[in-house]
Amino acid sequence: MGREQCFFEAVESCKGVEQDFERYLSQERGLSERTLENYLPFVHQLLQERFGSGPIDFAELSASDITQFVQRHAYDHSSGRTGAMVAALRAFLRHLRYRGAITTDLAACVPTVANWSSTTVPKFLRPGEVQQVLRHCDRSCATQKRDYAILLLLARLGLRAGEVVTLTLDDIDWKEGTLRLRDKRGRETKLPVAVEVGEALADYVQHVRPRGGSRRLFIRQRAPRVGLGRTAISLIVRRALSRAQVDSPRKGAHLFRHTLATEMLGRGASLTEIGQILRHQHPRTTMIYAKVDVPALRCLAPAWPGGGR
Repeated sequence: MGREQCFFEAVESCKGVEQDFERYLSQERGLSERTLENYLPFVHQLLQERFGSGPIDFAELSASDITQFVQRHAYDHSSGRTGAMVAALRAFLRHLRYRGAITTDLAACVPTVANWSSTTVPKFLRPGEVQQVLRHCDRSCATQKRDYAILLLLARLGLRAGEVVTLTLDDIDWKEGTLRLRDKRGRETKLPVAVEVGEALADYVQHVRPRGGSRRLFIRQRAPRVGLGRTAISLIVRRALSRAQVDSPRKGAHLFRHTLATEMLGRGASLTEIGQILRHQHPRTTMIYAKVDVPALRCLAPAWPGGGR
């Protein structure tokens, strides 16, 4: 019995392949939980689109499958997430070759996606659409009560999906009305929590959140009662937009963060103030929002030779 045959007998389904890859990343490569949360959804998406719910046959996986997948999804995400997608695919395909599941170096077929700095305009919701999304949350439903609290954190505080999923019960100071965040380097930031957000969090914790087990703030309503991942946050946003019939070219959690920054800019906030609210480490990260301020940019535009601007 060959090595490849043993591998196929060990992992016959999409779930089995993903679990094997997850063990490889954590045990053999020693990657962090956050990296796993970034990588695994892309592998799941690739396998689902190529093989569906049936058994996996890697002999059918070709270079064109990989390139077409990247072409389809390269602009579904921010440049950072797109980079994570490319890295995840390469790691997964190297893993398959190392295990003997494939003989061709398909990792070399993963195309590089261009990532020029500041070439895009942030995607954001139009005035009133955030409230429209929030109004369409059925707060008599336990799951949507949880989702409502998550959407408020995204829309009012500009939290990233990664910041939402790492929140714990201990990060809320109910007396002070603050929320503690930690970045990748372990640095802590305390954010004041508006009454609207605090009430939604209290409603979720007191009446909806399952008891026991994980200290994560947001956990699954059904077993297994584990903390939500980044993919779940994106799915919550996508479903909320669909319920409210709000159409947007981007449907990830960052959409609300961009909208908050754009609304602040429209109210006269400076880029420095926006950077402080969004907790940007470098001013250049905030500069992308300058392109949203069309009136200010119009004043900077030189006169057109034919007259007008």
